[in-house]
Amino acid sequence: MTRPYAVVDLDGVLADVTARLHHIEGRGKDWDAFFAGIPDDPAYPEGLAIARELAAQHDLVYLSGRPERTRADTESWLRRHGAPLAPVLLRRDDDRRPSRVVKVGLLRGLAAERPVAVVVDDDPQVCRAAEAAGFQVYEATWSRPQPTLIDAQERLGKT
Repeated sequence: MTRPYAVVDLDGVLADVTARLHHIEGRGKDWDAFFAGIPDDPAYPEGLAIARELAAQHDLVYLSGRPERTRADTESWLRRHGAPLAPVLLRRDDDRRPSRVVKVGLLRGLAAERPVAVVVDDDPQVCRAAEAAGFQVYEATWSRPQPTLIDAQERLGKT
């Protein structure tokens, strides 16, 4: 029997991106430097614990607004921090839609394959959009999204 999906976000759920936010604050945003810092992100123990717990009874999928070009660093980070093995879905490099739009579209694609039991995300806008689309959401509260990150995800469509 096929297990349902559990979908887990990366930034703000598993990875603490706080130390690299300064690269995208203000007018002179340095996206290359921001994404180059992925390998140095500390892990949130709460997020890793939830991912492990969900992986016991679900097929885990990581869903991030990070661009595809960050795949190697993202997958290496997950391995280094002992995250459960799972597919990683990232936005296309040229996709500038808000994170909530990108993620709900990818969630619908997963749901067409099999049920999505839960979505874990820290972005309130993503959580509301996923709920409105009929998905059960667990909102990660151990890291409240920084305004800089929300702007990048929702207005700029960068992460």
